[in-house]
Amino acid sequence: PRIRVEVAYALPERQRIVALEVPQGTTVFQAAERSGLAAQFDGIDLETAKMGIFGKVVANPRTQVLEDGDRVELYRPLRADPKDARK
Repeated sequence: PRIRVEVAYALPERQRIVALEVPQGTTVFQAAERSGLAAQFDGIDLETAKMGIFGKVVANPRTQVLEDGDRVELYRPLRADPKDARK
């Protein structure tokens, strides 16, 4: 059986959401690879990028299995620590 998921990445000036149909048992990392977003945006390194599902960071994207309807999010590295920026 297959499931439907989305993979999202956003920059301040550009964003993209890719809808995928993947085999049941697909991991967060595998969906990120299949999305092709790393080739569309400079600076995405899937090996080191933080990833999440619906805004919640996933500890290990290589083992976290997706469920039907999940949205994988690829997070950009922070340019500044939010706590320091407020000071």
